[in-house]
Amino acid sequence: MATVALTAHFDGEKVQFDEPCRLDTNARLMVVVLPPDDERQAWSRFSAAQLAKAYGDTEPEYTAADLRP
Repeated sequence: MATVALTAHFDGEKVQFDEPCRLDTNARLMVVVLPPDDERQAWSRFSAAQLAKAYGDTEPEYTAADLRP
C-alpha cells in the first residue's frame, strides 16, 4: 500500500477516520496528535506576522546583479 495521509479525530472512545479508507490487515500506522485549533491558529497568525515583517514593503528588491560569483 502506498503512503497516504488521512485525517481523523478521537470521539472519546476510539480514533475515527474523517473519510472512508480501506486498510490492509496489520497495516503500519503513524498517529500524530495535533494541538487544538485555537493554538494552531495562534501559531499561524504569529508565523504570518513574522513573514510579513521579513518580506515587507520596506525590504529592498535584490536582483541577480546583487549576487556574488
